Amino acid sequence: TLDVPIGLIDNAWGGSAAEAWVNRGLLKEDGRFDELLAKWEDMEKNYDPESAKAAYEKALENWKEQVAKAREAGKPEPRRPRGPYNPLGSNHRPGNLYGGCLHPIIGYGIAGAIWYQGESNSGRAYQYRDLFPLMITNWRDEWNQGDFPFYWVSLADFRREAAEPTGSTWAELREAQTKTLSLPNTGEAIITDLGEADDIHPRNKQDVAKRLARLALANGYGYDVVAGSPRYKDHTVKGNKVVVTFQNVGTQLDTFDVREPIGFTIAGEDRVFVPAEARVTGKDTVEVWSDAVQNPVAVRYAWADNPVCNLQNTVGLPATPFRTDDWEGVTANANK
Repeated sequence: TLDVPIGLIDNAWGGSAAEAWVNRGLLKEDGRFDELLAKWEDMEKNYDPESAKAAYEKALENWKEQVAKAREAGKPEPRRPRGPYNPLGSNHRPGNLYGGCLHPIIGYGIAGAIWYQGESNSGRAYQYRDLFPLMITNWRDEWNQGDFPFYWVSLADFRREAAEPTGSTWAELREAQTKTLSLPNTGEAIITDLGEADDIHPRNKQDVAKRLARLALANGYGYDVVAGSPRYKDHTVKGNKVVVTFQNVGTQLDTFDVREPIGFTIAGEDRVFVPAEARVTGKDTVEVWSDAVQNPVAVRYAWADNPVCNLQNTVGLPATPFRTDDWEGVTANANK
């Protein structure tokens, strides 16, 4: 689009945890991650490389015996055991990837950063609300280049589709990512339509990239394109219905495949969510209701690991998952 080569530093390590990409000293000073750090300090103190090596060698000998038996019986061979686990080299250990991967490139002139991570932190999604913005601020401070653009990918749809509304670590991690939009010069690519239930790495990388590129073109290079997904703004309860207003809708709200919006749930004061009916009532509004809930107090959208949902804008960018309530989630007390 720009007719200018764009250089990318691919500084990635699959399956990593966000805390590994933050200066460990900063995590320690912050005070909000003491439980997490204490777990790692205990692991580091008690790690015995000789015991780990001995356990691996024993597992290897057992594997060789099983291979011989499998060959004799004409059956598939078992998988070779992995080498001794060393937590000191883990891509989850706080500060590890900051020190080994990020720090060596700090100082390069950059135009911005894109980030695709969060799966390994989904079990501690509430903690990610603090950790993720701290990481971004840490990078910006270290680069001393101002609030450079930082765009990320919201978690893809993954795992089995749930038959009924339920708690979701994946949804809570997406929520933590969206909350981080409170930082300046940030953006989020929503891909709840591109994931695969049995593959944590969606194969369709092109559309993920194009959604990130929209953010860069619109915010960094002045192109007049719709860049972001529709996002929850506010809601109003009217009788047994809830009217949800969205921001960042582009031209207007739209749906994919069928006319009716799919993916909304609704709950009363009992906090029991049920599938809801919905309809687009304006450029930026959706009306949500269920005959089973006469006095609604909360609405959620695409609140699942693998949500079935179809609300979008007219250029096909999916609506951002959200909830109107702040009831305690399944990861609220997970800190390590």
